[in-house]
Amino acid sequence: MKIIVREAPPRSVWALEQTGVHPLLAQLYAARGVLTADELDDGLARLLPPASMKGTQEAALLLADVIAANKKICVVADYDCDGATACAVALRGLRLLGAKQVSYIVPDRVVDGYGLTAPIAERVKATGADLLVTVDNGIASMDGVARARELGMQVLVTDHHLPALKDGAIVLPNADVIVNPNQPGCAFESKSMAGVGVMFYVLLALRAELRQRGVFVAPTLATSCASLPPEGAGLARGGPSPRPLATVEPRLDVLLPLVALGTVADVVKLDANNRRLVAQGLKRIRSGAVPAGLAALFTAAGRVAAVATSFDFGFAVGPRINAAGRLSDMTLGIECLLTDDAGRADELAKTLDGINRERRDIEAGMREQAQFAADAMIDEDEVPPPAIAIFDPDFHEGVVGIVASRIKDKLHRPTFVFAASQAPGKEHELKGSGRSIPGFHLRDALDLVAKRHPSVLLRFGGHAMAAGCTIHEEQFEVFEQALQQVAHEWLDAATLTRRLDTDGPLAPQYRRADLVDMLHKEVWGQGFAAPTFSEEVEVVSQRLVGEKHLALKLKHQGQPVDGIWFGHTESLPARVKLAFRLDADEWQGIKRVRFLVEAAEL
Repeated sequence: MKIIVREAPPRSVWALEQTGVHPLLAQLYAARGVLTADELDDGLARLLPPASMKGTQEAALLLADVIAANKKICVVADYDCDGATACAVALRGLRLLGAKQVSYIVPDRVVDGYGLTAPIAERVKATGADLLVTVDNGIASMDGVARARELGMQVLVTDHHLPALKDGAIVLPNADVIVNPNQPGCAFESKSMAGVGVMFYVLLALRAELRQRGVFVAPTLATSCASLPPEGAGLARGGPSPRPLATVEPRLDVLLPLVALGTVADVVKLDANNRRLVAQGLKRIRSGAVPAGLAALFTAAGRVAAVATSFDFGFAVGPRINAAGRLSDMTLGIECLLTDDAGRADELAKTLDGINRERRDIEAGMREQAQFAADAMIDEDEVPPPAIAIFDPDFHEGVVGIVASRIKDKLHRPTFVFAASQAPGKEHELKGSGRSIPGFHLRDALDLVAKRHPSVLLRFGGHAMAAGCTIHEEQFEVFEQALQQVAHEWLDAATLTRRLDTDGPLAPQYRRADLVDMLHKEVWGQGFAAPTFSEEVEVVSQRLVGEKHLALKLKHQGQPVDGIWFGHTESLPARVKLAFRLDADEWQGIKRVRFLVEAAEL
């Protein structure tokens, strides 16, 4: 482990401080590339304009026409938290904007696999839908989109994944409209938008189109219109001509808590635009403006919505929704996010919490098996392989992604974990989920494997840091060798050395509980890492707690402070360079700072 200190340009730090930014935050922001306080403005007016995302205007026209004609809309979701929140945002938003007939279908991870397939298109058609809308999927669904259009449906694809490749060239589905910041020709500055964010932008564009069509009236006018006779009343007496019920323009910011949750849970890069979406969602949750289902999930997770953080999204609420798609039916998660009934929300949140506990148990067993296999692989070679691929017949396909992430974190190698498909008739197929390290684009690596070994990959897709694929079981060793060959070519010793970027020493005056609270309120996440400090400390005492955590008594710049290293059991020397995050531990009403150890440079 190599502990690295981020550079915080002094001029940037000074410039931020001059605008009133706290000195500690100024240092942290400057080290993450923030140059001016303008970039920290999280106001809604600072969001990138919807019109700059390719396809939003066409999508708005299509949806406005469908709503005006009272046609049926069916949303095809995805079975992760981003897909669930995107589906809930789509349904809630479309209904707010006047759609009367909106339903959804969420694919089954085992039976249907990922994305819009031809059989799913047929199921959508069976609901009587006129318009099929995908959320968080569809950009690579050639067959599904084609089948939907054959059946006479219009198709709107909203997605954020990378388009598919064929013979090295980008191919797109033949949808009526595609909205995706990563499609060719899209000038939208934020390429890291989550699926839920893309759907939110479509709704913003739709509202603007409806406003232009004169669908909405001012609130004062709506009040006066409400006192008019019902539509058609008094016609026999020569009364007023028929008029539609006045509609007040809806506020779409009520959807931001769900947008924030999906954005963080999908681990997309928190660029300035995404940080604004998350910050706005957190503000509403903390003020009590939170959907019943989301509030119930906070309670089930033992978190307090009034002090919600982006950490809660990623490690408490998000996993409970994801668990439904991994082990059960994501309909549970979507219904929890859609309901406004507190009692039903509580019931669904408790069910999701129970599924998440089951998921953790399965994951723990799989992680041990996968770690054993990885350790055996490393023991056989003097130099660890540059990429890891693991398969076990007992693995559950719903949890392979989490296990791949854990193994990747521990070994600092691109990692794929495979499980046997549980889909009927697909028993000899393996479904794999991969996670990568900086410097190794996983989707591009799969594309190269497919070119070199055309018969190995049945399906694949994903991003730089996460990807999935399906292979025949007998092709596992070929895939493993091919992946390792690509890794040998692309990765050098420096890239394969685990490094942890930190913010350097913590000034003693900042070791305060109120500053810990200040840091927790900020938006941190992928691409905008939470503050991690590093410096040499004195280890006064250490002991194991719960048999797997190291509790520490430390001296930090001469002052005592508690520390804990979760999941670590090996003892530390008397003086050691630690990387740590700040936390506040409350005891008998008194908050005390403690260090959450992330790593040690030994």
